[in-house]
Amino acid sequence: MAKIVIDGRELRTSTGRYVERLLHYLQALDNENDYTVLLKPQDFDGWQADNPKFKKLASPFKEFTFGEQLGFWRQLKKLKPDLVHFGMTHQPVLYRGRVVTTIHDLTTARFANPAKNRLIFGFKQLVYRVVIKKVAKKSKMLITPSNFVKDDVAQYANVNPDQIIVTYEAADKITHKPEPISELTGKDFLLYVGRPNPHKNLARAVEAFAIVQKTHPNLKFVLAGKFDANFQLLKDFGGSQAIKGLVFTDFVSEGQLRWLYENAKAYVFPSLSEGFGLPGLEAMAHGLLVVSSNATCLPEIYGDAAHYFDPKDTADMVSKISQVLDNPGLQSRLKEAGQKRIQKYSWQKMAFQTLEVYRQALTK
Repeated sequence: MAKIVIDGRELRTSTGRYVERLLHYLQALDNENDYTVLLKPQDFDGWQADNPKFKKLASPFKEFTFGEQLGFWRQLKKLKPDLVHFGMTHQPVLYRGRVVTTIHDLTTARFANPAKNRLIFGFKQLVYRVVIKKVAKKSKMLITPSNFVKDDVAQYANVNPDQIIVTYEAADKITHKPEPISELTGKDFLLYVGRPNPHKNLARAVEAFAIVQKTHPNLKFVLAGKFDANFQLLKDFGGSQAIKGLVFTDFVSEGQLRWLYENAKAYVFPSLSEGFGLPGLEAMAHGLLVVSSNATCLPEIYGDAAHYFDPKDTADMVSKISQVLDNPGLQSRLKEAGQKRIQKYSWQKMAFQTLEVYRQALTK
């Protein structure tokens, strides 16, 4: 029996789905080890254990802060775990206990964020680049969500690829009742769901949409996600180019998201860098056609179930979106392939593989 700590401070962030599903299935798989799940105080009441071998503990230490490096380090030392699983790269670099780290991608190390102060973000990015290499070397095992990220991390951090285990994530169909969005009811629209960070390449997708719109004048482009400074930059860009038909939803409920997936004409994923590409799989799970960038891990994850374009070539993006909108045979093939593709992935399998990683790490 081992004492295992899981860092769940990211539970309510964009990557929190991974941690939440891991905890859900681990509780069904492991009745041997004792687990402590560390949660931010504001998330503490929102997660409940179903297995008595799992308990939760508040951890009020913000990511990328001195509090994380010192206070969190002291908390871990006091817990005296046999193993800690960090679901993200950020962690106390001074902690020398046995560690497993999940590295989702290296996007933060490579892309700037124009919505942030350039000097402050540049400094944090520099620190992140140093930390990720130190974390990779001190972890007993690393987990990545794709083979692309595995190879990328091995090269970037100069670690043995045998130390890195790939555990694919998965997509669940939303079970909430669909909630129509009134301004989109009866409209034709393309869909993007997620954050608007620069590597998502949304400005180029908006440019492509404006060209597609010339042959599909009633088409809209829905960008779903919490409205922030980067979305404002994108909205300003669309306005400066006099592009009509852009719809910024701000935060959407699960029911609204299901309705969007079920009523869009196609899901457009123009990203320059992904670790797994979960939104495209979610789209497939709801029967939505996916037009995707061919960058990084996306062809590995989507296989033949997406229609690919070069994300740096606006004309190619226009061509591939138009083909999906106008070709019934292609639509039929993609829809069938998408239903087959999503069967390849399982959160339960991911949790089982992660438990095996714990067992290996505990023997190192």
